[in-house]
Amino acid sequence: MMRLRDSIFLALRAIAAHRLRSFLTLLGIGVGIAAVILLTSIGEGIHRFVLAEFTQFGTNVITVLPGKVKTTGIPRAGIPTSVRPLTLEDARAVAHLPNVAAMTPVVWGNSEVGGNGRLRRTTVYGVSAGMLKVFKIRVRSGQFLPEGEAENARSFVVLGSKLKDELFGSENPLGARVRIGSLQFRVVGVLEAKGQVLGIDLDDTAYIPAARALELYNRDGLMEIDVSYREGTAAARVSAAVGAVLKARHGREDFTITTQEDMLRTLSRILDILTMAVGALGGISLLVGGVGIATIMTIAVAERTGEIGLLVALGAPRRTILGLFLGEAVALSGAGGLLGLALGVGLAQILRLAVPGLPVHTPLTFVFLAEAVAVAIGLIAGVLPARRAARLDPVEALRTE
Repeated sequence: MMRLRDSIFLALRAIAAHRLRSFLTLLGIGVGIAAVILLTSIGEGIHRFVLAEFTQFGTNVITVLPGKVKTTGIPRAGIPTSVRPLTLEDARAVAHLPNVAAMTPVVWGNSEVGGNGRLRRTTVYGVSAGMLKVFKIRVRSGQFLPEGEAENARSFVVLGSKLKDELFGSENPLGARVRIGSLQFRVVGVLEAKGQVLGIDLDDTAYIPAARALELYNRDGLMEIDVSYREGTAAARVSAAVGAVLKARHGREDFTITTQEDMLRTLSRILDILTMAVGALGGISLLVGGVGIATIMTIAVAERTGEIGLLVALGAPRRTILGLFLGEAVALSGAGGLLGLALGVGLAQILRLAVPGLPVHTPLTFVFLAEAVAVAIGLIAGVLPARRAARLDPVEALRTE
């Protein structure tokens, strides 16, 4: 029986005997693996980036929206409905529930903000003091909106860092008066820079009490109520309690509750499908590489018919012949896989350096999976040619010499 070392030697010798053909074959696999690695690295990078953007405010947030939405929890801001609006009283009732750590009502709009002789149009949020805890916002100077009854809220404003720079430059804005729409406000604080979230600049904003925002935008209800709950508490439990108290107040379920856990789970599922779809596009190149291996191995069987006949005549079992050709196919695809990994990871890192804003991440799982796929393709592509070689009649094979 042929030893394993001899089998490996014969397979490697067959590959080395046709260097150009072997190189082109493994290059086909390599390009396919590189495409899969590069595309899935971009997909996984985007996946992590989007989830990180959403979770920078914490993961224990529940949002209540007016109107019962069957398919999504997207707020229908500005669209008239017949449902009872969410009120500041609703928000206070939710804030007193067990396990609720903080709550903020939310109203927003776009207004001109004037101060220090300058004017800028930006987004204005009507919130409460709980905004700091709910969304983990930090104050750079001064203070945030003070605690107090929402209806009696004073005309205070807290500026985002960018808005402060645009209006006041390097000057201290605390105590200054600014005009938002038709109302006057006094600046009591400036927030730390938060950056952008999915293209929305959180620093180019102003925060005023929710009651003043309702007056400013002539609204009779809140756009949403955001609640953060204590760590270790089940989101479903808090969500059920919020739903129960609002249903009791409204007489029916005319609101939508969305937990951040549910949102992140749905978002993660969508992004996983996107990553798989992108990887499948690169997998087309792998299919082409597999066809290339099958073609090359078929040619190799035809060229080495005499050698196969000699081996069988000398007593080599059929499974040894099968193993020789399968080993050659697996060696080609495995080497192509390693080449593809080097190309894919290298291109991913170059892309990360060339385009710093593009999130690229290559998990080790993808690396091992890609190499396993390459070997599997070689094994599958080599089966038919290897079986054909193993079934050759030794006498007929020797006659071809």
